[in-house]
Amino acid sequence: METHIFNKQNSLLNQFIAEIRDKEIQTDPIRFRKNIERMGEILAYEISKAFTYKSIDIQTPLGVSHEFVCDEQIVIATILRAGLPMHQGVLNYFDGAENAFVSAYRKYNEKGDFDIHIEYISSPSLQDKIVILTDPMLASGASMDLAYRALLTKGIPKHIHIASIIASEEGVEYVQKNMPADKITLWLGAVDKGLNEKKYIIPGLGDAGDLAFGSKI
Repeated sequence: METHIFNKQNSLLNQFIAEIRDKEIQTDPIRFRKNIERMGEILAYEISKAFTYKSIDIQTPLGVSHEFVCDEQIVIATILRAGLPMHQGVLNYFDGAENAFVSAYRKYNEKGDFDIHIEYISSPSLQDKIVILTDPMLASGASMDLAYRALLTKGIPKHIHIASIIASEEGVEYVQKNMPADKITLWLGAVDKGLNEKKYIIPGLGDAGDLAFGSKI
């Protein structure tokens, strides 16, 4: 499975990663959401380099220009709710894309363990299209895998690009082991080593959904 990790190279993305991790800067939810959106834009640009392009002729006021434009049908798919700012960032660059949304949540039991549940899917047909599946955090990998399998009920994509800002090593290994390597490319801002007992990424940044939209009950 082709995997890109951006904090291993010099990139403006690293500045935004530093800011969303900073517990002082995190107290400003508007800035947190905006940084997530900006990183969605950067990842969209990087992902666009993997697409197929076609030549078109553009009539300018002074002549004809030959340009190369994307020749793919793109669907941006997002796992709610934390993924919404990132989704907007990707959509800012692929403004003609279709959109899909998956509601996935952790259902905890009395022992403190949890299962991942898919509650809702809103999606166009994905048949033979390019899907960009976004979620800011790739923790255990289980919710990403379930979201992927839920989306397959809407058609078999040509290729899926999974984009996350912060992943754990365990989550990356889970995706690489359990999802088809020839059909998926991973695009990651940073990969952290650990998960705590609640399957939050360490050092990570905390709960991205709460930081963007407020705490939940």
